[in-house]
Amino acid sequence: MMSATTASPVVRADDVVFAVAGSSDLVGVNLVQEVQRPRHGPAFNRGPADEAWQLRFPRADIDRMEYMFELIRSDGSAELIPDPNNRLRAPGPFGDKSVVEWPGYLSPAWMEGDRDHPGTLVGDTIDCRPLRASLDVGLWSSHGVEEGDSVPLLVAHDGPEYSEFSQLLNLLGRKTLQGALPPMRAALVGPVDRNETYSASATYGRALAHDILPWLNRYAPTPQGRRYRVGMGASLGALAMLHAHRTHPASFGAVCLQSGSFFRQRFDKHEAGFPRFRRISRFIGRILAAAESTHPIPITMTCGSIEENLANNRAVHDALAQQGYDARLIVNRDGHNWVGWRDTFDPHLVGLLQRAWS
Repeated sequence: MMSATTASPVVRADDVVFAVAGSSDLVGVNLVQEVQRPRHGPAFNRGPADEAWQLRFPRADIDRMEYMFELIRSDGSAELIPDPNNRLRAPGPFGDKSVVEWPGYLSPAWMEGDRDHPGTLVGDTIDCRPLRASLDVGLWSSHGVEEGDSVPLLVAHDGPEYSEFSQLLNLLGRKTLQGALPPMRAALVGPVDRNETYSASATYGRALAHDILPWLNRYAPTPQGRRYRVGMGASLGALAMLHAHRTHPASFGAVCLQSGSFFRQRFDKHEAGFPRFRRISRFIGRILAAAESTHPIPITMTCGSIEENLANNRAVHDALAQQGYDARLIVNRDGHNWVGWRDTFDPHLVGLLQRAWS
């Protein structure tokens, strides 16, 4: 692993300057980011006499950016690494990424102090016959909630990742102790095959309605009716949550949809290689074409300011609002990542739970 001889990154109001030390076998460096295409780019410029490779990257409409370096070797190999000179990192399912934070960015106040979640968390599995598989689930109860108590429930797709990378349980634990949220439970539900089960799948919708939620009702009872059951998800998980609501409207009394993968045939040709692209685009087409809904519920949507899917999230929000939903869209100055989703929890997820359970 090399070490840079030039300070990096240098964060300025309108840009950031990166540097990577030169070496005899290094023939190229790319910035890997989600601000613009290509994702593996732009390329660094090489300084004279094998000095540091450098890149000036202009600031987009964001306060925070996650990135990595792609190092190209003379033998044709490529290595993807975090910035070795930047200690600021963001964890994720595929490893840590380096982070640039521009002046003005503030992490949530509820993150201060110990990162624990007052309450209890137990793990189990749910047998889902339609999926011919078992789903992992973590069932969290806030402080003071006993087995058998009937309290509100938050169901999170990709729940284990929400807990690990977005500190969801930390938020819920603190807000319940403060009295901002009532005593409650959260179900951290994991997928089987994420690209399949979360892609507007009728099979998964049936499993959620007829296997997962009945199982939860036994071990995490809620007051009568859908009102006290709220769903949430990010990316494909948000798509699956909206699909569950539209196909099984008794499932949830409100949903939080973060950076939903609401692909459309006309505008998302770059996603056409996704195996279930057509199924997703057909479902979104039906949402956009509907004149009204007989089962509108409160919906909070969040999306990053630089996300390619922001236009689709706006379109879905506008369609839902016209169909009678109490739909709210929040645009966060970040990208498609777990920290960006975390940063909108308070007040927006908290506010949705308060609206649903007040």
